[in-house]
Amino acid sequence: MKKLIAAILMVCMVLSLCVFASAEAEYKLGLGVSLNMNSSKSELAQVDATLAGVVLDAEGKIVACRIDCVQDKMDIVDGEVDTAKEFKTKMELGDDYNMVKFSAPGACIAEWYDQAKAFEAYVVGMTGDEVAAIETVLNEEGHNVATDEALLAGCTISIADFKEAVVKACADEQGTTFTTDGEFTLGVAANSTADESVAATDDEDGVVKMYSEYAAVVVDGNGVVLAALTDATQPQIAIDVDGEIVETKFVATKRELKEDYNMVKFSAPGACIAEWYIQAKAFTDFIVGMTAADILAMDTVVNEEGHQVSTDETLFASCTISIGGFQAVLAKAADNAR
Repeated sequence: MKKLIAAILMVCMVLSLCVFASAEAEYKLGLGVSLNMNSSKSELAQVDATLAGVVLDAEGKIVACRIDCVQDKMDIVDGEVDTAKEFKTKMELGDDYNMVKFSAPGACIAEWYDQAKAFEAYVVGMTGDEVAAIETVLNEEGHNVATDEALLAGCTISIADFKEAVVKACADEQGTTFTTDGEFTLGVAANSTADESVAATDDEDGVVKMYSEYAAVVVDGNGVVLAALTDATQPQIAIDVDGEIVETKFVATKRELKEDYNMVKFSAPGACIAEWYIQAKAFTDFIVGMTAADILAMDTVVNEEGHQVSTDETLFASCTISIGGFQAVLAKAADNAR
């Protein structure tokens, strides 16, 4: 009898373990962007934007964090700008970012991407408030570096923008939840263009428009999207014919602006069914269950306004804007998942 009871108990324990192992857990995906144009100067327009994607558990603690940085630079020669210029993020540049090479001897312990990964690992287990509370000190080079020895051992660069982007991602009111009973990975990505920039003339200032789209995507072990978010920024740097910076203008990301982005207001009557952030959410919700290849393979058609819109009636009912940029950046983020 004792052996029978012991066997039954063992079976119950195994079953309970199986149930625990297969139990679904709920998580939240958040995306944050910190942008400035402080490095712009005579004959150089520059936009620096740090993006962070985080996955939070039910207690609001970070279980995964990914960071990247847009550092878009535009030379201004006699008021002219290169509207066809291509840009890469710091993660995409990898060793070619050359931070070690161009730093003072011994001042830089590793390339940017390695130091960013050290920060990503350090904040796992923290809440947004705890990330905000990470102490920094201004070093001799004028950078806000960590005072914590464990973090400083792997990340000696300024962490101010890292902190701001991660805190924003943790507090993302437009974040999205997902459930899973298996492993997942997180990826972020950014794409930038300057094709809407306008050269300066003797009669009129020009404007450098280095616009960026961002994405954070969670995928399962098969590369299938579990959750996704996208955002965009449209900073403007006014320039004169001598290459001087006349004015910099940036308010917030498109998601942060919400109705103040005014896409409906300034569209042709009846042409826009909802504000950008609502249509962007419709798209990111639609791609759940897809792979990066599926996202890129979505059918589109060029409409009368010249926009690349979806041919899928279900998606088009809630997202009538151009989706080419969404496809590119979200597929890239899914491919970047690690």
